[in-house]
Amino acid sequence: MSRVLSAALSEHVGHSVTIAGWVHRRRRLKSVSFLIVRDRAGLAQVVVHEGELPPEESVVEVTATVVANQQAPGGVELVEPEIAVLSEPAQAPPFDLFRPAVPAALPTVLDHAPVALRHPALRAVLEISGASVAGFRATLDSAGFTEIHTPKLVASATESGANVFQVDYFGRPAYLAQSPQFFKQMMVGVFERVYEVGPVFRAEPHDTARHLAQYTSLDVELGFVRDHRDVMAVLREVLSGMVESVRRRGHGVELPRVPEEIPALHFTEAKALAGDDGEPDLSPAQERALSEWALREHGSEFVFVTGYPMVKRPFYTHPDPGRPGYSNGFDLLFRGMELVTGGQRLHRHADYLAALAERGEPAEPYEGYLSAFAHGMPPHGGFAIGLERWVSRLAGLPNVRQAALFPRDLHRLSP
Repeated sequence: MSRVLSAALSEHVGHSVTIAGWVHRRRRLKSVSFLIVRDRAGLAQVVVHEGELPPEESVVEVTATVVANQQAPGGVELVEPEIAVLSEPAQAPPFDLFRPAVPAALPTVLDHAPVALRHPALRAVLEISGASVAGFRATLDSAGFTEIHTPKLVASATESGANVFQVDYFGRPAYLAQSPQFFKQMMVGVFERVYEVGPVFRAEPHDTARHLAQYTSLDVELGFVRDHRDVMAVLREVLSGMVESVRRRGHGVELPRVPEEIPALHFTEAKALAGDDGEPDLSPAQERALSEWALREHGSEFVFVTGYPMVKRPFYTHPDPGRPGYSNGFDLLFRGMELVTGGQRLHRHADYLAALAERGEPAEPYEGYLSAFAHGMPPHGGFAIGLERWVSRLAGLPNVRQAALFPRDLHRLSP
């Protein structure tokens, strides 16, 4: 294509080029007007001396000469333009997209997301998301992992019971998967090291700033681990790769330093530090207190909490051999919020049968899953990162919906 992107215009000073994009803003002065054109790379300024200017969000193609102007975006502008309008908007956007800050409340943004996301600040959040996933994939690819794609329709709600969405599957019930957990464990028996980027569904009636009914999960599972600490070490490398990927793409957010060794507390220590309320989990207030402690004492915006009580972990979690009431599981907190859940899994078939029996659950609904362990599986473990939570923490957003493309929550099913 002969089209030149706005970010490359400085390479064409003195030459005629063709750009294309949306009319971001029109500025009329007494003797001259300026047309600011937005494309995927940024903004370009077009100097117009006569004629009507197309309205904002018109799609245009502009052929003009590039000249240097330090006051213009990118230090150049386009003069003597020929402007072709490829399409005009049928209606105005819900708010001015050229304003530096988004001049609208979150419900307005979400209701009008297809056009609202054109705002550079809103689009930048999604670019951070994309860069994070690219770093996640690149880090794991270089470590010998295989990307997999698991079913999102499952026959039974075995992993978590009632908190699933039921659908009609050719006249019989099926469910939207809460996680690829069972599948990725089975694939350890095939590939040893696997990961997936995909949607998961949670039918939990939460209406908070940190919960979604559908979110993107970055899942990892690896075999031949000694215990959960090997899994934590891989997670540390993944986080470093994700941060570096965002840094390379220059999105201008305040990026954390990923320590060579992320501070870790056992669950009992965490509770003693944050205030023991007798619960087998951490409250949001306790997560914030522990994050503040890690930053204050270790200069780290990340902190591991290990050894959660077995009663709070799924049946497939490996118990701590030295403290059977606690698990070889962990959470990672980042900037005051739980970001990652992971741990070592059981790997012997007999241990699975015993774990299910202890919880009073029959083995039959898990037959397909358990078959992998009946044929030999290595010690293994893994983790899952909530992408939207990661991006919302990274970009300093108060609501996880601001980090989701067309979020799905307790009330929202469109657009």
